[in-house]
Amino acid sequence: MTVIARRNLITGLAGIPLATILANPQLAALAAAGTETVTLKTASGREVSAALALPAATPAPAVLLIHEWWGLNDQIKTMAAEFAKEGFVALAVDLYDGKMATDPATAEGYMKTVDAAQATETLAGWIDWLKADPRTTGKIGTVGWCFGGGWSLNASIAAPVDATVIYYGRVDRPAADLAALKGPVLGQFAENDKWINHDLVGGFETEMAAAGKPLEVHWYTAGHGFANPTGANYDKEDAQAAWARTLAFMRANLA
Repeated sequence: MTVIARRNLITGLAGIPLATILANPQLAALAAAGTETVTLKTASGREVSAALALPAATPAPAVLLIHEWWGLNDQIKTMAAEFAKEGFVALAVDLYDGKMATDPATAEGYMKTVDAAQATETLAGWIDWLKADPRTTGKIGTVGWCFGGGWSLNASIAAPVDATVIYYGRVDRPAADLAALKGPVLGQFAENDKWINHDLVGGFETEMAAAGKPLEVHWYTAGHGFANPTGANYDKEDAQAAWARTLAFMRANLA
């Protein structure tokens, strides 16, 4: 499929609300088809892949997306396509080497097998790739959900970028690590989350303050995974509010 054909697929869905696309497997598959698979050789020689979605006009600021524990599925590719519709070069990274899960036990197994050093190398490599690509302005943001939320923060520490968005991901990093951050962080968390709770996030706020780094935190009256329409905890109102804040944050910091 040509670049123009992929862009046409993405723009053809422009009138359909994001939640509607994500909740419909056929529409999500169509949006995902508007992305292009790209590959990269890491510093250690591994070949890794990602899904790229391009906006109507380039150069443009770029967003690196990191998937949930399910893997790089059509939902995350749809999010990349949505960022492209909003004017960003969007790259959804695969940290599972092509594996995808549809049940929690398999997803947890995949998540536990991720090698932290390799994942860090993969993400840093893709950030460098985006910065060097002439279709981007060199301004980069990261965003991730759940498993990917924690890795959005980790990526921005390993290869500092201009903005970081975390959806209900682990944020237990000390101030000494957070000092490496370049741009501000937006954290979006759920009041009824059993794992990423006020105690964990409160510690993160303390460490960010100690590191002297800007942090914006929002809490939603929902449960873990509230932004995923295919999950049991999906909350349409909170998901829309979080998405609006994400776009505003990226536009403000990647301009």
